[in-house]
Amino acid sequence: MRLDRILQALLPHDEQFFSLFEESARNIVLAADTLLKLAPASPAERIKVVERIKDLEHEGDSVTHRIFSELNGTFVTPFDPEDIHVLASALDDILDYIDGSAGRFMLYKIPECPPEMVKLIECLHASVIELQHGVTLLRKLNKPAELRKVIERVNELENVADGIFERAIANLFEERSNPIEIIKLKEIYVALETATDRCEDAANVLETILIKHS
Repeated sequence: MRLDRILQALLPHDEQFFSLFEESARNIVLAADTLLKLAPASPAERIKVVERIKDLEHEGDSVTHRIFSELNGTFVTPFDPEDIHVLASALDDILDYIDGSAGRFMLYKIPECPPEMVKLIECLHASVIELQHGVTLLRKLNKPAELRKVIERVNELENVADGIFERAIANLFEERSNPIEIIKLKEIYVALETATDRCEDAANVLETILIKHS
């Protein structure tokens, strides 16, 4: 272990970062939970679903700002400041894309959620659940095996999401004839798939932190 890592391990840390990251991850899970309700919801219920996700997105922004403020005022951090900044941004991006997906669904007045879109939302939800677990494991970097499994599962789910996305876009062009409808649905698919990409980005940051502390 390098000298700077030894010193970092010995010095007292600001535990607030762990709590803030866990709060951020909880917000994302709540947003993903709410997104699952979008497909079966009635038009009136969908408005409430989208509003709830928007509220969670605002709460997520607040947590991210608190992380950055804490970072600017803390000398000793539990892991590299750069990794704290990148992880906070990656988590914030996931919530932004969940919010964007739900918002477009309402804005474009999509009458129903295609089966492939439901599958993509479910895959995103599973990835978010894994990522939340990974964030809680930041407190246990001396026990890396479980975190490695989480990272692997998030990567696997991103690959599954890629497959769903590709099939969905292919079916979209094959089965739909209205170009405006195709454009609207494709935008939502892209936002959902990008959210799963951002989950993988966050998992990659967890892996970087894990490697640095191994």
